Amino acid sequence: MTELLVPADDRRALRKLAEDPSPGADTPEKRTPLQRFGRVALYTALLIAAAGLLLPFFWMVMSSLKSANEVFSVPVQWIPEVFVWQNYIDIWTESNMLVWIRNTLLLAVVVTFLQVLTGSFAAYGFARIRFPGRDVLFLCYIGTIAVPWQSYMIPQFILLSDMKVANTLWAIILIQAFGAFGVFLMKQFYETIPEDLSEAARLDGLSEYGIWRRIMLPLSVPAIASLSLLTFTSTWNDYLGPLIYLRNPDLWTIQLGLKSFVSNLYDTDYALLFAGLTISVIPIAIVFLLGQKYFVEGIATSGMKG
Repeated sequence: MTELLVPADDRRALRKLAEDPSPGADTPEKRTPLQRFGRVALYTALLIAAAGLLLPFFWMVMSSLKSANEVFSVPVQWIPEVFVWQNYIDIWTESNMLVWIRNTLLLAVVVTFLQVLTGSFAAYGFARIRFPGRDVLFLCYIGTIAVPWQSYMIPQFILLSDMKVANTLWAIILIQAFGAFGVFLMKQFYETIPEDLSEAARLDGLSEYGIWRRIMLPLSVPAIASLSLLTFTSTWNDYLGPLIYLRNPDLWTIQLGLKSFVSNLYDTDYALLFAGLTISVIPIAIVFLLGQKYFVEGIATSGMKG
């Protein structure tokens, strides 16, 4: 029915326009030999760089399937002659791996949730609510990113010890639940959202909290995914914080637990250690694979305006 309303000449012109590439398109036929060589060289360099980044992970996985004497053999044996799957069973039976993973997962999930909640809420205030000294306060808050944690970790430890939360998981949650980077990331993304949406919602009687919850958060999925991925990864891999605050072995994270395997350099079963390290990487790999699309989109769009 639609085709009958469009003249035949116009239909042919539309089909030709849809089939033919645009005049400025970079088709293989239009590329010069130098451009083709440059593209091949670029892809080759990217493949080499990717292989260089993945090589340590490959060696770690292969080492987790070796016997203890084969891990540091000379010359390096990349592929084990016999795959020792028993290492993954032994790491579970000879350690508290389940307890370490439980503690680490609990900390990572709670800290990630609080970082997203507090970061997105504070970012909305800096991005959409006008009040005296807003820009100065934001710069001062963001400036804390440049202050290394080592410069104030002793006063922080004394404070949390006085609050009677040292040697508990609450200590790690409290020191990581708020972050200036999350506020910065979310604010940059909020500023890419048209402010007309907020103004229209205010005219309809929606409160600032309602605008943040019903409009800003649903539109900020890429930024939320990026912040969640970065926070989850950082908390999962954190070693220094748990080392300072968690002295009870029942509260150890997976990083502290695996460190206990290296108590004696000459009596360490590195095959079991690499099996534990491989297990510790699996959750991060799964989270990244599930959220990589939103992660790339969130990082790209968060820097468009500032």
